[in-house]
Amino acid sequence: MKKILILVIKGYQKFISPLFPPTCRFYPTCSTYFIQALEKYGFFKGSFLGIKRLMRCHPFNPGGYDPLK
Repeated sequence: MKKILILVIKGYQKFISPLFPPTCRFYPTCSTYFIQALEKYGFFKGSFLGIKRLMRCHPFNPGGYDPLK
């Protein structure tokens, strides 16, 4: 499951993301953060952390440097 989700995210990064202007408010980007979380913590906790990060990526959040802990 983890590998499939990573492939889906990498597909998004390669084919869909370039079609839109950069809008992620964080560094590293949300998709990179999601992949790092999956690789470090596995499917369940990594997915939780990745989704939690995506939920914070909105215009009312200042964003900034937010590495995976």
